[in-house]
Amino acid sequence: MAAPDSGGRRSGSTRRQFLLGGAVAGVGAAAAIGVDLALSSNESSAEPPSVPLNGDAVVPFHGAHQAGVDTDAQAHGTFVALTLRDDVDRDGLRRLMRILTDDAARLTQGEPALADSEPEMASPPARLTVTFGFGPRFVARAGGSAPAWLVPLPAFGIDRLQPQFSDGDLLIQFAGDDPTTVAHATRMLLKDARSFTAVKWMQHGFRRAYGSVAPGTTMRNLFGQVDGTANPTPGTADFDTVVWNGDGWMAGGTGMVVRRIQMDLDTWDRLDRPGREQSVGRYLHDGAPLTGTQEHDEPDFEATTAIGFPVIPEFSHMRRSRPDDATQRIFRRAYNYDEPPTGDRVSDSGMIFVSFQADIDKQFTPIQRRLDELDLLNEWTTPIGSAVFAVPPGCADGGYIGETLLG
Repeated sequence: MAAPDSGGRRSGSTRRQFLLGGAVAGVGAAAAIGVDLALSSNESSAEPPSVPLNGDAVVPFHGAHQAGVDTDAQAHGTFVALTLRDDVDRDGLRRLMRILTDDAARLTQGEPALADSEPEMASPPARLTVTFGFGPRFVARAGGSAPAWLVPLPAFGIDRLQPQFSDGDLLIQFAGDDPTTVAHATRMLLKDARSFTAVKWMQHGFRRAYGSVAPGTTMRNLFGQVDGTANPTPGTADFDTVVWNGDGWMAGGTGMVVRRIQMDLDTWDRLDRPGREQSVGRYLHDGAPLTGTQEHDEPDFEATTAIGFPVIPEFSHMRRSRPDDATQRIFRRAYNYDEPPTGDRVSDSGMIFVSFQADIDKQFTPIQRRLDELDLLNEWTTPIGSAVFAVPPGCADGGYIGETLLG
């Protein structure tokens, strides 16, 4: 039995202490330390079980449509608009898109791009997608026929557009669940594009971190609103009708609108909760319409209060954005942004609003006109950037994005 220590507890000799003591007596302290380290190493040599990591997930690059449109939304997005250099002709555009397609095809699968100076940064892929969109000058330089809607949006009264967030010849959308992966992919493609293009603008956005909410959960913007409830569901015939274009070199592609919308959270903070819900037409806690109990309940725009006022106000964002014409629908994909504030402001925040639709003139523009005319949210939101792009179809292995236009 071991003797009690000075505090009344029994010290209890261990196998290690016994061996250590013998070693000290026989071969000296240095050898004893070596024995102790060997025992510690043996006891901790078992490796933890291998488990799949979130970052291992891969989104296929090749296919009829470009990835990044109907892909489940990732946590981080970077949007880069490029301006073509004056000496880049049709052949130059073809070389550019072959290079960028090869880079994107490799990086999205967790493989380094050719001549990648930091090849270790290509993994994990973290559901990385790279999506390309062509502006009006790109299509003109390619000698192609642009869709009628591939022009700047009409001027809206609420717009306060800034050139550092507007227009562009080539748009590259990077999206993924890991910001380091997104940053590396962005750098690789911009390095390979710099002899053909110059960066016009770059915007970074975020959503909830991957794994923090259940898959399929509608995002919240920085007003706290559930944002995007009425979206069509990818993989359905309804989605295909709303999003995919079927004409000419654009068959299998889509139209893309990118709008930077500044949100005045400082004055939004002064509005009470009922006022916030009236301005949107939905309850903040779960996104249900003011006439319903669940997020996806169909709103009843005819319902009135006891004194005859509409339950969902005519000026609410949901009422103004909901068309009577069922063809005026879009698939929206938004990211929040949050920049350092200046002056006495608490925040400089907002949304990078992205929408995909087969025909921007027929689907997006009528909605935006109604919002421009009467939407109470206009009191707290200001569009400060706007751009329109044609997103060409995907490509097969060995092909390149834009070959239907440039091939």
